[in-house]
Amino acid sequence: MSLKLNNKIALVTGGSTGIGLETARQFALEGATVYITGRRREQLDAAVAAIGRNAKGLQVDSARVAELEHLADTIKAEHGRLDVLFVNAGGGSLVPLGEITEAHFDDTFDRNVKGTLFTVQAMLPILAEGASVILTGSTAASTGTPAFSVYGASKAAVRAFVRNWILEVDKARKLRFNILAPGPTRTPGLVELAGPDAAQQQGLLASMADQVPLGRVAEPVEVARVAVFLASDDASFVNGTELFVDGGQAQV
Repeated sequence: MSLKLNNKIALVTGGSTGIGLETARQFALEGATVYITGRRREQLDAAVAAIGRNAKGLQVDSARVAELEHLADTIKAEHGRLDVLFVNAGGGSLVPLGEITEAHFDDTFDRNVKGTLFTVQAMLPILAEGASVILTGSTAASTGTPAFSVYGASKAAVRAFVRNWILEVDKARKLRFNILAPGPTRTPGLVELAGPDAAQQQGLLASMADQVPLGRVAEPVEVARVAVFLASDDASFVNGTELFVDGGQAQV
């Protein structure tokens, strides 16, 4: 059986945990050389060890343009190109209207909007012909979630990026831009929204599962396998789409 990403060079931002980590693992299993980024060195080292061979961790804050440009220079010097870019770094927190602060807004938009824009822009010169660019969206951009409006708005902005970028890039480069929009997924980032208490975390997952037609939350590998599809030649004519991996949540 042939590997879907054999000899590809891939970058997964925010690849040290959750969906990013599992996607990097699946990319490597499919034959790719994978760079992962994160802000914490210890987590990065653990992630690289978990992925195994063909993985390299680089400490990068995606909200810092200079660090992104250095990352692009590093990949160019070591491989000369980038075939798959999965812009996954980001996050958010639950803050209801009336309690939203300027700091909360800036942090969310820096991580999800500024970071996405400048990651893609930094990598654009080294993207190979036919490269796949995958941006992490969210069902929160399409459906309402109490106390999650700033996060949802930031992910709606990411969706708008793709609609425009597919019209701006040189057609001769054959670049593809798509949104991967997970529903509730059992990741550290999600359960930590409920705080450190295990019972409260389980209660949050159960509440979210009740809103999903399949009756459960996703596991990271279920999202990662869809990322592999979008990264591969199997998705060669998939461009500008928002692909939901949400058990049907955004469709009802």
